[in-house]
Amino acid sequence: GVGGNEISVFESGAMLIYLADKSGQFMPSLGSDPVGHYDVLQWLMFQMGGVGPMFGQVGHFRNYARERATDEELQYGIDRYINEAHRLYGVLDRQLAKRDYLAGEYSIADMAVWPWCRAPERRGVDHADFPNVTRWFDVIDARPAVQKAVQVLDAESQRPAVHDDKAWSIMFGDKQFEKK
Repeated sequence: GVGGNEISVFESGAMLIYLADKSGQFMPSLGSDPVGHYDVLQWLMFQMGGVGPMFGQVGHFRNYARERATDEELQYGIDRYINEAHRLYGVLDRQLAKRDYLAGEYSIADMAVWPWCRAPERRGVDHADFPNVTRWFDVIDARPAVQKAVQVLDAESQRPAVHDDKAWSIMFGDKQFEKK
């Protein structure tokens, strides 16, 4: 803890900042490189406020919601979020045309965005349309620690093809709000 106090942190972006600060890795310190520090933070916030929520929505409407609604009912949501995913990929691609990583050096910003770029077909995106994202994705994908993390993730994420009412309620309905 800090000053003898334990710290409890929630939200993935806050956790990444905490770990970067604690370890002194993957984000320049505010004291020694304020420009680099805030560059990492702004790209981390890009993931937190844009990539995560918007890619999550397109994934929901293209995949999960089809269990409960017709394609006609879903088309507006599908189109809206696919378009937003393409816009966000364009922002990433333009940034990565200038740099190897989002904020210069490999950082917590890359760690936060990279997983959302796996399985782009789930978001109606073709990586071939975004060559700088593809290069960046492949470089990070080749990192041994990333490969190890993906193996753990793949081993743990066996999703059913269709969710029963109980599973649906836990993920998207009233059960998600129950106290544990």
